[in-house]
Amino acid sequence: MIESLLIANRGEIACRIIRTARALGIRTIAVYSDADANALHVRKADEAVHIGASPARESYLVGDRIIAAALDTGAEAIHPGYGFLSENADFAQAVLDAGLIWVGPNPDSIRAMGLKDAAKQRMIAAGVPVTPGYLGEDQSPERLKAEADAIGYPVLIKAVAGGGGKGMRRVDTAAEFADALVSCQREAASSFGNTDVLIEKYILSPRHIEVQVFGDSHGNVVHLFERDCSLQRRHQKVIEEAPAPGMDAATREAICAAAVKAAKAVDYVGAGTIEFIADASEGLHADRIWFMEMNTRLQVEHPVTEEITGQDLVEWQLRVASGEPLPKRQHELAIDGWAMEARLYAEDPAKGFLPSIGTLERFDLGTTARVDTGVEQGAEISPFYDPMIAKVIAWGEDRETAREALAYALDGAVVWPVRSNAGFLVEALDHPDFVSGTLDTGLIAREGDALMPPTHPTEEALADAAGALVSADPIAGFRLNAAPRRCATFLLDGEPVEVELDGQAGTTSAFDDVLISEAGQTWQLKPWRASGVAAGGAADGAILSPMPGRIIAVDVAAGDTVAKGQKLVTLEAMKMEHSLTAPFDGIVADLNAIEGGQVTEGTMLVRIEKDN
Repeated sequence: MIESLLIANRGEIACRIIRTARALGIRTIAVYSDADANALHVRKADEAVHIGASPARESYLVGDRIIAAALDTGAEAIHPGYGFLSENADFAQAVLDAGLIWVGPNPDSIRAMGLKDAAKQRMIAAGVPVTPGYLGEDQSPERLKAEADAIGYPVLIKAVAGGGGKGMRRVDTAAEFADALVSCQREAASSFGNTDVLIEKYILSPRHIEVQVFGDSHGNVVHLFERDCSLQRRHQKVIEEAPAPGMDAATREAICAAAVKAAKAVDYVGAGTIEFIADASEGLHADRIWFMEMNTRLQVEHPVTEEITGQDLVEWQLRVASGEPLPKRQHELAIDGWAMEARLYAEDPAKGFLPSIGTLERFDLGTTARVDTGVEQGAEISPFYDPMIAKVIAWGEDRETAREALAYALDGAVVWPVRSNAGFLVEALDHPDFVSGTLDTGLIAREGDALMPPTHPTEEALADAAGALVSADPIAGFRLNAAPRRCATFLLDGEPVEVELDGQAGTTSAFDDVLISEAGQTWQLKPWRASGVAAGGAADGAILSPMPGRIIAVDVAAGDTVAKGQKLVTLEAMKMEHSLTAPFDGIVADLNAIEGGQVTEGTMLVRIEKDN
């Protein structure tokens, strides 16, 4: 067994790997950037090495520094986690060339499956069914559009080196193709350094089903059943579950056998995931499920597989990397119950899911569900990395029990003042189509505002919180020169609100305020004071940068006439593109955005004046 392990990652997955390594008696070494100097994974590891500045390209993506840190600390092996360098074949080879153990598949397997077009061609040769599309080398816009026209709309443009929903665009008409291609290639270049794309037929009732596979260096390959990751927003997974709802035994046998065949075709060793797309318009059937891609690493959603199989997949990775055979053979693996995982992000659904940064003054996810996280109360959420702050995982004897358990855990989540998507997750879990298991990848896009969490607490919760403040601060309970009344004014997230009091008082807060947690949402209630009135927002028409980032596109000029909803500026932040649009019809009166420029949160980028 490996005795010392450097983890070439950060946050939740680094903490997850440390937990298993410690249980196996393995010494752990963390790496960290400037932004992560006080991060949880740094404190949990036995040793930690600083590797560079906050941006990932200057730290977590600098392979030479990571390898040097492993050698300097006497580490035997490097575990890449997921993201960053986990699927970089050159880095994997460099680790091996340095005489270190790579906890992952061999570089040739990563290369074989790393580019989506080459992977599909290999799967076709291996007899694995693939989605109809264009995988050619001619990447001219004219050829790509001609292929899309021939396939028939809607189509999906996908970066061949993509992942995590980045470098991917759905195109519904020929007129939209050119702009979508440019945007897709630009995001692909930024995220993966490769602008090549492939074109696929877009399945109108798609389910995203993936199979966990594992291979060892002794020629053994097994599957650990399927996961359903169909609940997605902008091609990024939101809630995952195992097993897949509506999966019968025959279809399960077929899809899992295809996954094992795919892994064997590239002599796969370690943890991997074969992703399939299913046309679920008439339920799940083996002849309507096609290979999409392979992820040659551990997946974010691996805990749901762990929960239904009772296996620690990180332990499997470490044992296989140590040269041991797989801990279990196929006939020894079985499904027990149901598991669901929700990805808790530091983002604000009310503001178009823009990432939220700052200090987690309050962070409490309770104890009723499994929580995998890389942060704790008092931690800083920075703009440099992916905004996922935790995974909440629930198990139950059946799907409904697991769903209710997960909803209950998220309902009581307290995240403040950083915003989170917990309320959105609760709404999604309670949606009738999700409850019935008749979901597809378009559910969130179709439902839109119906899945938005409440913007205010209920009157009952507000009154209880106000009662707590009145008992702690009598000033809040009356107004000077006014008759006593049972209605008082407070500040709810900085905005005045009148609350009818019933004389009941709750527990007072130690933070000179009361936090109201309800349906996954957290609000702050304060006593009304003249000094506490929040300043007003920006003037109408002022488009402010919602977070620190880099301007990657400016689509208007000063003096231009614009229509409501028209794209003005594209901001790149937290590894994603964010389009800022016109709030109403008008004229561009001021333009302060410069392509390539770095901006801070609150910077006015564009000001629109109404055209009278």
